[in-house]
Amino acid sequence: MFPKNWLIVPLLVLSLLVTACGGAAAPEETPKEDPEASATSADAPAGENELATELSVYNWADYIDEQAITQYEETYGVDVIYDTYASNEDLLAKLQAGATGYDVIFPSDYMVEQMIALGMLAKLDKNNIPNMANLGERFLNAPYDPGNVYCMPYQWGTTGIAYRTDVGLEPPTSWAALFDPAEAKKWAEAGGINFLNDQRELIAAALKYKGYSLNDKDEAHLNEAKEVILAVKPLVKTFNSEDYSESLMIPGEIAISHSWNGQAATAYWETYDEATGTSQWAYVIPSEGAMIYQDNMCIPATSQRKATAEHFINYLLEPEVGAAITNVTYYASANEAAKPFVSEEILNDPSIYPPEEVMNKLEWAEKLDETMFVYDRIWTEIKSQ
Repeated sequence: MFPKNWLIVPLLVLSLLVTACGGAAAPEETPKEDPEASATSADAPAGENELATELSVYNWADYIDEQAITQYEETYGVDVIYDTYASNEDLLAKLQAGATGYDVIFPSDYMVEQMIALGMLAKLDKNNIPNMANLGERFLNAPYDPGNVYCMPYQWGTTGIAYRTDVGLEPPTSWAALFDPAEAKKWAEAGGINFLNDQRELIAAALKYKGYSLNDKDEAHLNEAKEVILAVKPLVKTFNSEDYSESLMIPGEIAISHSWNGQAATAYWETYDEATGTSQWAYVIPSEGAMIYQDNMCIPATSQRKATAEHFINYLLEPEVGAAITNVTYYASANEAAKPFVSEEILNDPSIYPPEEVMNKLEWAEKLDETMFVYDRIWTEIKSQ
């Protein structure tokens, strides 16, 4: 079990009660799939019961057990080509730019809804995914994909603050540690600040700091969030959402980071001292609230190896495989059948499986609709100044 100071739970509880998969607004209607695209993507690879010799997977960095991929390749004779991305927006931009070779992708909740609306995802043949039965009920039938027509749940987590415990500063309890210039200056001088290089995540954190919903679409409020970020940008050492735990946190290149909980857990364990029972890193969900997210396994509508992609998704939903992924990534699994195989330390870690009072302060990101263009503008202004 992790020491009690691993996750600091602030006393302030906001009235943002959600249940898993309950935050995103449901689409007004299920978009119709392009018949031609559907017919192409649904073609069997080489024969009814054969798998393709190759499968192209596009996932978040450090978000799978590499041994699971090796085991799949050796067991089924499929060569997995594995690429990574740093944000949902990077994933979307790559596909919109014409990348058609990917077979399995892992978008987050709000991005699934957006991709469905854009006709970018193929409908799943659930006959090829019997391990769907292993998924927890609370993670199924999400408003962004009613009936799990397009995607299967993968892992879920939270976004908060990871911080050094050995730099002589009071542990943060608020987003003020990153966004109040006086507080941020202390952390910058103590070793440096990292922000996630993710427009939705960073703007969401600034919105929460200002007391708004992270789904706020009021342009005036979004500009306030922009000014909050710009005010502390000179103090920010890096914008990194891809390998920050390995390249920045573990080697001590920064003192604090806007962080996904799994990355914080990785840094915690990599700097854990068994002799003292302490680590250089800890994680907190700020008192103002934060984002909860669920990532999903989906198949692009352009995939030419859909049956093999479904076979791979079904493999990842095996209980032992799902547990192995959680044990490596430190993110909670949507796979209920995997729990008996998950490390007890992870199951009992409140930063990975938060208590109800923390869950009550979290919000799911919802589809932005036309407001995404405001986000794009604000993000360009933040990065260019």
